[in-house]
Amino acid sequence: MNLTLKVWRQKNKKTEGKIETYQVAGISPDMSFLEMFDVLNEQLISEGKEPIAFDHDCREGICGMCSMYINGRPHGPKGGITTCQLHMRSFNDGDTIVVEPWRAQAFPVIKDLVVDRTAFDRIQAAGGFISVNTGNAQDANSIPISKEDADEAFAAAACIGCGACVAACKNASAMLFVSAKVSQFALLPQGQPERKMRVERMVAQMDEEGFGSCTNTGACSAECPKEISLEHIARLNREYLGAKLTSQGV
Repeated sequence: MNLTLKVWRQKNKKTEGKIETYQVAGISPDMSFLEMFDVLNEQLISEGKEPIAFDHDCREGICGMCSMYINGRPHGPKGGITTCQLHMRSFNDGDTIVVEPWRAQAFPVIKDLVVDRTAFDRIQAAGGFISVNTGNAQDANSIPISKEDADEAFAAAACIGCGACVAACKNASAMLFVSAKVSQFALLPQGQPERKMRVERMVAQMDEEGFGSCTNTGACSAECPKEISLEHIARLNREYLGAKLTSQGV
């Protein structure tokens, strides 16, 4: 496959970026999108040019690092996968592919396609945890919980924090991410002692980071590689309202 790539290049967060055009040839349809970028970078290095910076780690759809906006969609044209799981057979020979970083005030560009997503880390640190003594794990049957709740908590915990929800949202809202992290604990017995404090602190930190408001358009869930449900946002709203009505403040 021969492709034309239009890639966002930006030296750092203080400089102005621009789209640059590259030609790549001999791309196998079985390559992943990131492997195709490896080929492009090898080509740039051989030409004495600076390679394109992009985030990646596990390349197995688990870590959430491979954040690319491809032809106007987070992680590309396929649903339920990350960029590293996107294969070049999803495109056609001669295609032009536009690749950009996430676009959100709370995700400033570090370089090229790499954005700073430490805002998610700060939200998680604000309340996305439980305070328990460490040691051996308890027996699975010692904490009663219904299978429905366990399955729902597991579905919420599948969120990998890639930021596709923010990139897809017209308001750059982080509600799907935050709701998944709140929801996974709200459904479990271990999450009950800090339930009110957790949701108040995480929502407050989300607002402080500069993410936009949720208007329930559903783009976040539609583009989420782990297909996190909008039901978690509804649960977050209930949790937050209940906490504000009954808590004594954070």
